[in-house]
Amino acid sequence: MRAEQQLRTFLKVLESFSADRPLNKFLPDFFKRNKQMGSNDRRSASRLIYNYHRLGKAVPSKSIEQRLFLAEFLCTRVDNPFLNHFRPDLNDKILWTLEAKINYASMNEGLILSDVFPYYNHLSQEVDLSAFLQSFFIQPDLFIRVYPPALSTVLEILEESGVDYHPIGEYTLALPNGTNLNTIFPDYNFPLKLFEVQDLSSQQTARFFKPSPYEYWWDACAASGGKSLLLFSEQPDIKLLVSDIRESVLNNLDERFIAAGLRTYQKKVIDLTMNPDPEIHDYEFDGIILDAPCTGSGTWGRTPEIICQFEEFKIKSFQNLQLLIAANVIKYLKPGKPLIYITCSVFKEENEEIVSLLQKIHGMQLDGYDLIKGYQNKADTMFVARLLKN
Repeated sequence: MRAEQQLRTFLKVLESFSADRPLNKFLPDFFKRNKQMGSNDRRSASRLIYNYHRLGKAVPSKSIEQRLFLAEFLCTRVDNPFLNHFRPDLNDKILWTLEAKINYASMNEGLILSDVFPYYNHLSQEVDLSAFLQSFFIQPDLFIRVYPPALSTVLEILEESGVDYHPIGEYTLALPNGTNLNTIFPDYNFPLKLFEVQDLSSQQTARFFKPSPYEYWWDACAASGGKSLLLFSEQPDIKLLVSDIRESVLNNLDERFIAAGLRTYQKKVIDLTMNPDPEIHDYEFDGIILDAPCTGSGTWGRTPEIICQFEEFKIKSFQNLQLLIAANVIKYLKPGKPLIYITCSVFKEENEEIVSLLQKIHGMQLDGYDLIKGYQNKADTMFVARLLKN
């Protein structure tokens, strides 16, 4: 039967999965090596492997199969033929609310909800533990930030394509995860971009930027350049330096920036764990964005496999790294100007504790912070703080 074949395929995928790789890198390679799998087989295998990992470290005494059936029960909101074949008793309750399902699984299936995310003792104090843990059974949305002149065009194309979307604010749209934007918008990069793919919480960090015309800002860990483009959308007359330790990442920025209309920028390859004086010299900045390397724990709803791959000692290692990098960039900030410190972490050691240490060690003045609770909006959870240099 089909359900039996789906289970065999899932077990094959799980057996082949190496715990040191993210699923979004592993699965395309696996499907390339197994070209006999059709599109339906690939979709069901992807769903099952992701849902399986959404259980985190819960119910470890159960078999792989029974853990999978429980995960399908908790993660699925519609009638599930796969689950109905193996556990019709659970499929009978598939339309229950998530809270009711968790209560049932806690009483009858041995589920201890806190085992899903065993690092909860490190959470920032503003995290609602119950809501955060429940969010792991809900697939996050895909978010796009639409450029204002393109809004009517984007909405018209989405309507014609039949994609289920909903607006959040004036220019942000939420779409189902897995929506193939390249198929819907094959030419959205030309001649100018219609939108940026950017998580809702990442977009909300812009509230803390507050740039003025003609200021000189540094995006110190630029990665794909999302924060730079946010800054540019806030103040088109900004001058900008972008840096990253990876030259390949910076090379990819040019096309993205030019398509967005951002042309007044420099870029440098800089290892910020080292003294950056040779590259930065006597530069002075009106603002620095430090989207710091972190555990990424606020994004594990998208990459649930990392829950079981993660090692707790790394939290302290990232805190040390963040302090080192912050010390190496703060000295280039003009007095009275802001450091925008950002993580996609839910851990207090990377968030509130870093802010306290920057105040204590470097005399920075806190001008506001926010834990952006993406778990309430099917988005990533992020931390952002605005600190002024004395």
